[in-house]
Amino acid sequence: MRRLFWVGVGVAVTVVVVRQGRRLVEQYAPPGAGDAVDGAVRIGRALRAAREDFRTGVAEREAELLDALVGDVDLDTLRANAPRHRAELRETFGRPARADLARDLSARGWAREPVTDPDDDAQAPFF
Repeated sequence: MRRLFWVGVGVAVTVVVVRQGRRLVEQYAPPGAGDAVDGAVRIGRALRAAREDFRTGVAEREAELLDALVGDVDLDTLRANAPRHRAELRETFGRPARADLARDLSARGWAREPVTDPDDDAQAPFF
């Protein structure tokens, strides 16, 4: 009950403050100030509408481009199956063992090649 009382007091104070504020604005503001504020409000609304139209157009174009790029593929199904596909790829094309890598490098004649760029400082090595 106390909360309801304070909500009522808040509403009453808000109404009084708004009415007194409007009266003060009418009394002290120059005659064309209300029109200027109305114009600014209309400009703000027009900008908001333009922004929403732009966002809608961007979303539609994004959907068109995605459809042209992907076609009839169900992206949600692909995203759901991605971890399984990644695991299959890792299993099939897994990283070679260290010995296999060293043997492959020496077979290509790259065994003694540097693994860092001599022009780089120590803060930006390749590996």
